[in-house]
Amino acid sequence: MAPRRIYLDNAATSFPKPPGVYEAMLRYGTEVGASPGRGQYAESREGARLIRQCRERICRLINGESADHVVFALNTTDALNLAIKGVVRQRRLDRAGARIRIITTAMDHNSVLRPLTALEADGVDLVCVGCDPATGLVDPRDIVQAMDADTALVAVVMASNVAGTIQPAAEIGRVCAQARVPFLVDAAQSLGHIPVDVRAIGADLLAFPGHKGLLGPQGTGGLYIRPGVEALVATTREGGTGSWSESDAHPQTMPEKFEAGSHNTIGIIGLSEGVKWLLDRGLDAVRLHELGLIRFMLTELRRAGARLSDGSGGDGPLAGLRLLGPVVPEHRVGVFAFTHETLTPHEAAAVLEQLFGLLVRAGLTCAPHAHKAFGTHPDQGGAGAFRMSFGPFVEERDAGAAIDALVELCEGARATTEREPARA
Repeated sequence: MAPRRIYLDNAATSFPKPPGVYEAMLRYGTEVGASPGRGQYAESREGARLIRQCRERICRLINGESADHVVFALNTTDALNLAIKGVVRQRRLDRAGARIRIITTAMDHNSVLRPLTALEADGVDLVCVGCDPATGLVDPRDIVQAMDADTALVAVVMASNVAGTIQPAAEIGRVCAQARVPFLVDAAQSLGHIPVDVRAIGADLLAFPGHKGLLGPQGTGGLYIRPGVEALVATTREGGTGSWSESDAHPQTMPEKFEAGSHNTIGIIGLSEGVKWLLDRGLDAVRLHELGLIRFMLTELRRAGARLSDGSGGDGPLAGLRLLGPVVPEHRVGVFAFTHETLTPHEAAAVLEQLFGLLVRAGLTCAPHAHKAFGTHPDQGGAGAFRMSFGPFVEERDAGAAIDALVELCEGARATTEREPARA
């Protein structure tokens, strides 16, 4: 019999979605269908109402100051490009010829690193501060030391897609506020998994996906821009908005300033239902559920002898397995990345699917500097890691099945290694 399929790739995209997400999308597609803001008839007004409702739900979820400052984008990458390149464009408009510095971290994703690398080739000074090689934690003091009078932006991923490390965002936000430097938070792996309060962490800009922790469909996401900060961000594309049509200049009102063209209305409506599910359940309850899974995993990994970042392990059925990132449950989200002493990440992922029905991710997961920090980059002889990532519908029995599969994986690899000398 084929093994039960267990989806453990929620850091890539959440699955399954809550009841109501696809039902709401189908209802809109079959019963409404009109383009919001492009007509005065009832169906167009209904589309506009539903988009507004999604803005309001997201604003409530993150404790934002204004729903008009929730800007919809294609995804987190699109939102991050809007924030990063918009800040640089506005700084160049305000201070022609002035030097521009942007600070990020070794734990950040290519969605931040690649736009910054492109800007670096265009004259922007890029600083990538390091992290603790055991946990992936960034020291806010390193960010302070990297700042100078020309610093235009600090961009930090709140939770790592590699090791699950939760960064001290509130501390970083405070040092940015003291230096009067805009703080951009990449919430791709945090929003929907842990409570994220934009006011408490001092986020001036917060980029988020719709399809991960917010439990909506792919092709959705957005950028929260703290009121007043929009003056520091230039538009990076212009076009139709359905408003101010008498002018050939793009509107400067929010959120139209950053939303050119027709919305992905059907996707936003699905996203709205995912956010509603989180609001109804409560992010504290969602986090409590995930913390239970994290504690279970860490306990079982320690018991079976996996090598952990605190130096423990190395004796037991999981002795050949290394877990990346923190061992304090409160310091991580439900992302667990492993390396094995003999199996490559892709070999391990293939075996876990074929023999145990576990669906996991393998490779560098678009975060090359993080893997350099952990010593798992190809330049260091590594091949990344294989990653299990949890969502709100993962149960303890699923985590238990993952531990059992890891034990069998390691025991099988050990038996194969022991036979090889005799074969020679």
